[in-house]
Amino acid sequence: MRHDLNIVVPVYNEAENFPRFYESIRSSVRTSNQILVVYDHDEDTTLPVAREIAARDPGVTLVKNQFRGVLGALKTGLAHPGGRAVLVTMVDGSDDHTQIDQMFGLFEQGHAVVVASRYARGGRQEGGPLVKGLLSRGAGMFLRVVGGLPTWDPTNSFKLYSRKLVDSVQIESSGGFEIGLELTVKAHQRGLRIIDIPTVWKDRVAGKSNFKLMKWLPHYLRWFFDALAFRFGLKRAQRLQPE
Repeated sequence: MRHDLNIVVPVYNEAENFPRFYESIRSSVRTSNQILVVYDHDEDTTLPVAREIAARDPGVTLVKNQFRGVLGALKTGLAHPGGRAVLVTMVDGSDDHTQIDQMFGLFEQGHAVVVASRYARGGRQEGGPLVKGLLSRGAGMFLRVVGGLPTWDPTNSFKLYSRKLVDSVQIESSGGFEIGLELTVKAHQRGLRIIDIPTVWKDRVAGKSNFKLMKWLPHYLRWFFDALAFRFGLKRAQRLQPE
């Protein structure tokens, strides 16, 4: 069945959260889509729940991580064929799925990256670690004002990417959720359009977050400095690979 949007959701023992996540997507999204549930291990507690849902909904596909960890899950999901655009979201209820149709509409208007931004006017973050929030807000402000990156929230994972962008870049990330920052920086360096929409991010209601701030911070800094190098002419603009 043809569809317009791949929705990538990495999971790790999310049996409690997955039914609520699924209902949120199906009740909120009208854009034709395929939900890609990317998992690491066959023992993952999410799988029995997801398989039961997939048995009655062909729009749900279970995809085994071709690598390891959340970065591998995101790489696996982004590379999965299908869809004119790819959206990354989490299973924990933190993202506002009612915005996905709007995000796809902005993609159809020519934007290669649509960022659900906590720090754009009208957006906010509810809950979550204070230090993590302060760092992400400060980094976004610095990259916008000094680095020229056209988003206030480049580190948020809740983003939509054009298939053309995803298929035309080589993923170099080596740690966690930095991949979203990498794709945003590379889109900017290729002269592609990036746009924010304000969002309200809410901390998860069940389960444990897999975000590892101190372990992944050096990986984020790589793309932070890459963006600055481009801004100040130390790195040339890139071109998309031919389709």
